[in-house]
Amino acid sequence: MILAAGQGTRMRSSIPKVMHPLLGQPLIWYALHAAYHATGSKPTLIVGYGAEQVRLYVQDSADFVIQEQQLGTGHAIQQVESLLRGNADFILVITADMPLLTSETLHNLIQTHTTADPKKIPITMLTVINEDSHGFGRILRNENGDVVSIVEEAVATPEQLAIQECNASAYCFSADWLWEALERIPLSPKGEYYLTDIVSIAVEDHLAVRAMIIDDPIETIGVNTRVHLAEATDILRKRINNNWMLSGVTIIDPKSTYIEPNVEIGQDTVIWPNTHLQGNTSIGKTCKIGPNTLLLGSKVGDRCEITTAVVEFAEIEDDVEIGPFAHLRKGAHLAKGVRMGNFGEIKNSYLGPETKMGHFSYIGDANIGANVNIGAGTITCNYDGERKYPTEIGEGAFIGSDTMLVAPVKLGDGAQTGAGSVVTKDVPENTLAVGAPARAIRKLKK
Repeated sequence: MILAAGQGTRMRSSIPKVMHPLLGQPLIWYALHAAYHATGSKPTLIVGYGAEQVRLYVQDSADFVIQEQQLGTGHAIQQVESLLRGNADFILVITADMPLLTSETLHNLIQTHTTADPKKIPITMLTVINEDSHGFGRILRNENGDVVSIVEEAVATPEQLAIQECNASAYCFSADWLWEALERIPLSPKGEYYLTDIVSIAVEDHLAVRAMIIDDPIETIGVNTRVHLAEATDILRKRINNNWMLSGVTIIDPKSTYIEPNVEIGQDTVIWPNTHLQGNTSIGKTCKIGPNTLLLGSKVGDRCEITTAVVEFAEIEDDVEIGPFAHLRKGAHLAKGVRMGNFGEIKNSYLGPETKMGHFSYIGDANIGANVNIGAGTITCNYDGERKYPTEIGEGAFIGSDTMLVAPVKLGDGAQTGAGSVVTKDVPENTLAVGAPARAIRKLKK
């Protein structure tokens, strides 16, 4: 179960807390990812404030249960009983605002609990030793070192506040015992039912509560304010960058490099400073990316060089060189060996193998063959104010500098245009067209 019903008032936002973005993904994405990989099953998501917005994003990645009234974490778990009672032996419970908690830690928590006798140890909980409590409740132990209760920070005594072992709000329960114990959670002075009170119930039943102290306290950092969000972003960014460097990727300046969690990078690729890799971007082997480059939702092949460019939802095959100061927009597809010069822009167009595109050019809604030379300043005039029109250029064509191709227009294989031409009509293959408007003046040798 993932608890995600709270509004998160300290975020001071109309957006549900779990939908605030962290490295390109909302907080809830990290909880869903960790829970699924730890258990191998679809999680149950308990939602409340902004439920429809959360449901629209999550869709079928989780089962949904709505907590109509937010009456505490214990009350939230009670809403799931009718769905899960009799269908599970053990229940993992986490919160949606701890994006740094890994599936490995959750898997260890599950393993620790399921290897014990569920009739003697109905709860295994995650705890953390930390001088900064981050608002977590304190773990109270008896003289034998056994966990006896959790006291919330707001009601803790000064002596209890000095305790450094804190509740990390991740639990594994024996299911049959959990459903019975939930009915005995007392109502707090605030009129809520707290899941933390279930520890005292286990002790009253003369049962043991096992605490697993987490190795890395950073994993337990929760997000309750935008300051916490920035803190988590910084930690997660470092974790991702370190993982890629250990996997064989060179990152020249990790502090200025931003890589989101869904990005894939091949070995021996070099990422230069001020580079942002976002969305479902994949980069092949032995590439050079950056500096000052943004790749969003794009696919890059092997041995490519992209310098000071913006690439959005584009496909780039092997051995392509781009930039500096280039812009590939949605639908751009550069085949193997393409060269794209300074200050060029491509949108919804295919450039065939070994084609070269000169500086200060715009190619939109075009299909361009192999081994074409596109001179500097070439423009496809693809929009008439109401509709977009295509341009087709055949293999081996040569487009002179400052040519304007007024779509719809087609140039055959081996066609050429003179510098400054305005092409408004089709140019046959192996034909030279010049002028404004351009006219065919002679056939060319193949």
